Amino acid sequence: MRKHWNTLLIVVLAIVPVATTVSKTDERQLSFYHTHTSESLTVTYYREGGYVPSALAELNHFLRDFRTDDAVDMDPAVFDILYEIQVESGSVGTYQIISAYRSPATNEMLRGNSNGVAKNSQHLLGRAIDVRLTDLDTAELRDVALSLQRGGVGYYSKSDFVHVDTGRVRQW
Repeated sequence: MRKHWNTLLIVVLAIVPVATTVSKTDERQLSFYHTHTSESLTVTYYREGGYVPSALAELNHFLRDFRTDDAVDMDPAVFDILYEIQVESGSVGTYQIISAYRSPATNEMLRGNSNGVAKNSQHLLGRAIDVRLTDLDTAELRDVALSLQRGGVGYYSKSDFVHVDTGRVRQW
């Protein structure tokens, strides 16, 4: 019995340093194209066990309200959801941004033009993003996002985009 435990201990000790090394070198990178500004951004937003402040600042600017130029600190969990969608689907594509942060003025203007815009939208809080993925059908993008159970998922088939947010788990 003692020999079995010694062997088990050796195996565990051999595995632990590898797991620690992997977590310290974990990098999360995303590529974006903004459909309204024609700007592109590829950024490593997570490295060595934490978010990269300069990358988050770049993302906050990139995902600003393009109508007013206002920006907000986006919830980094939104980026984690996008990253997980790519990992789960095997995608290596670029996210096309339809909408991210919305100022109160923009949200009200959009509400006046459409009945599909929420008064208290997660976009106002920097907790939502509307996207397409260049190498994934939007129906599949929706299905992967739903499988994550990480927040709200809206599917807009006629406009060909998917909304994801970090609010409560729900779908429409």
